Amino acid sequence: MPFYESADDVLSKAPAQFPAHKARLDDFHARGDLLMVGTFGDPQEEGSMAIFTSREAAEEFVRGDPFVLNGVVRDWQIREWDEVLVP
Repeated sequence: MPFYESADDVLSKAPAQFPAHKARLDDFHARGDLLMVGTFGDPQEEGSMAIFTSREAAEEFVRGDPFVLNGVVRDWQIREWDEVLVP
């Protein structure tokens, strides 16, 4: 699961990159690789997070994400997460 740390002044940087970022999100979701994505309460201070079906999908997403490539994201990390509430 990737965590994004927002770059300074994310609210002014994000709009120009959002259409391409959103298209990438939609593509990964349609493929079944992206389950959830969103910002925390204060995106500037707390960033955002996405949940993918695999580490490989998360890494692929980040490598080509316009937010990462164009400075909307200052830093990012991928963490392993083990789901315990399985139907």
